[in-house]
Amino acid sequence: MRKTKSTPRRRSQQRERILELLKSTDSHPTANWIYARLRRDFPSLSMGTVYRNLAVLAEQGLISRIGFGSTFDRFDAKTAHHYHLICDHCGTIIDLDLPVDESLNRRVRAAAGLEARSHDIQFRGTCASCAIKIVSNRS
Repeated sequence: MRKTKSTPRRRSQQRERILELLKSTDSHPTANWIYARLRRDFPSLSMGTVYRNLAVLAEQGLISRIGFGSTFDRFDAKTAHHYHLICDHCGTIIDLDLPVDESLNRRVRAAAGLEARSHDIQFRGTCASCAIKIVSNRS
């Protein structure tokens, strides 16, 4: 993800905690998940504050927003370009340790005459936990 220039923002304890929380998990959480965990430390925290701070962090290039067509956006502190697998059974989003194929951008340019700066690819399938459940249910 490319970092964007933004207006300088005042330091915010809530924003720092949101970033810290996102860096501590690989679960690609929703804003509700973040809110539930921060509410203990910040009793007056509102969902609006969580959403605003997530927007600021995304604007600053410190987190990525994952939309993939689900009801709620998910968030990721891993901002280096990478692919995801979305489990069709439980909805878990998993980071894939695969090299990003930058040649796809050039191939789009050659095939369609369009300038592609980046691409997002989602793989759909079954995560390891769900695969185990499916196999054990068949037994």
